[in-house]
Amino acid sequence: MALGNDRAPIAVVDIGSNSVRLIVYEDESRAPAPLFNEKVLCGLGRTIASSGRLAADGVSRALRALRRFRALIDQLEVANVEVIATAAARDAENGPEFIAQAERVLGRNINVLSGTMEAELAALGVVSGIYAADGFAGDLGGGSLELIDVRGGRLSDAVTMPLGGLRLIDASGGNLKKAREIVDAEFAKVDWLEKGRGRDFYAIGGTWRALARLHMTQTNYPLSVMHNYRISAEDALRFAALLDHQSQSSLAGIRDISSARRETVPYGALVLERLIKQMKPRSVVISVLGIREGLLYSLLSEEERQKDPLLEACANLARQRSRSVANAYELCNWTDALFRAPGPVETPEQKRLRHAACLLSDIGWRAHPDYRGVQSLNLVAHGDFVGVDHPGRAFLALTVYYRNEGLVKDELSQKLVELVDKDTLKRARILGAAFRAAHMVSAAMPGVLPNTPVSYEGNRLIWALPEPYSNLDGERVERRFKALANLVDREPEIRVGTPFQLAAS
Repeated sequence: MALGNDRAPIAVVDIGSNSVRLIVYEDESRAPAPLFNEKVLCGLGRTIASSGRLAADGVSRALRALRRFRALIDQLEVANVEVIATAAARDAENGPEFIAQAERVLGRNINVLSGTMEAELAALGVVSGIYAADGFAGDLGGGSLELIDVRGGRLSDAVTMPLGGLRLIDASGGNLKKAREIVDAEFAKVDWLEKGRGRDFYAIGGTWRALARLHMTQTNYPLSVMHNYRISAEDALRFAALLDHQSQSSLAGIRDISSARRETVPYGALVLERLIKQMKPRSVVISVLGIREGLLYSLLSEEERQKDPLLEACANLARQRSRSVANAYELCNWTDALFRAPGPVETPEQKRLRHAACLLSDIGWRAHPDYRGVQSLNLVAHGDFVGVDHPGRAFLALTVYYRNEGLVKDELSQKLVELVDKDTLKRARILGAAFRAAHMVSAAMPGVLPNTPVSYEGNRLIWALPEPYSNLDGERVERRFKALANLVDREPEIRVGTPFQLAAS
């Protein structure tokens, strides 16, 4: 498949205890974009606890799915393919027999992950997609639960337990009371769970995502993005305790839970409830990135790993949608002067988000002028970004909204405003005003902003327009610059003339 720029797609086939999935990524990079994604719920591990073997119907469904996946891989001309299998294939008596069949179907070797490796890859998925992660990652699949301590890029204290949704249903005979006893007995064997006290718990897996989706609906949450969705431990505990008492029939009328997830949600909620009581984290944070993304991350060079996933994703979008990515980078430098003393000083994280906003500032230019604001807002608010929490995502969306709509139309952005504090909102408005002013001079072309800097001088905000840019001054430039100066509590002054005259003034 020809993608240009020497990029070669990579595919990951993940044979899990409940689902079998194929994801084809655009390339191996810090912010890989999925080209194709398909999941088939096969239930391979449904009967392991009671029979010790993979379910026969699950094996048939999995092999059929893998035949289709091979055809898709060939059709997409993907040469680099990684195939992994997890708890069900690892633990079942007939696991080796199934793996041999699956390798013949796929025409490729399959790496059956150990429990420790599964935990480590899940943790690397969190590291790859959550900025400065610090807490415990928990990957709940159909056959097992992996827990591992994550602090930055360092991993420690990993364990795998037979507490996956399907396996727990099988082991308990579908009895939630008995399942609770099984869960508590397994957690009692782990003597380091208290290390998670007061830190984040990163929840990975489809069952926990279904639980979080339901929580979003119940709380009328303003975003539908699942990654980095944060629930306080107290709220998560109450909500999980409520769900783990529900039967499948009582969940049947809830559209936010798919029929395929209804049987496992009460058990996933039970595991989460008992884990929160043991670990006492400060928050539960949903990570949509797990072992597949962790596997990709593990294949990267150290130089590539050190790149910021948010800034990489924003730069990719700028290259695809903006008029000039070079101008976007120049805007990062141009706005640096606005956010240093005596102006509003920023933290390193605020600077990081500002640079991300600069890269996104022009992505809506092809839209109709009447809809640029709302389309840009929706593209950023619901975009496939990682490395940013929800308040940060709201900040980015608000800046591009204000850049296109001005600072007076708040009705379409009002729900996002609920996610940010007053200081963040003001920074979004300042940055939006800066984008509007800068665009009037640069016209989104490179080479202009480095020669037309802004600076503070006493109670004034100065904008220098030396030759040959002096004729770019105009009424709209003055109005937009005045709006920017007002937001930083300064008087505006545009200095027009030669560099010598500017230096002498």
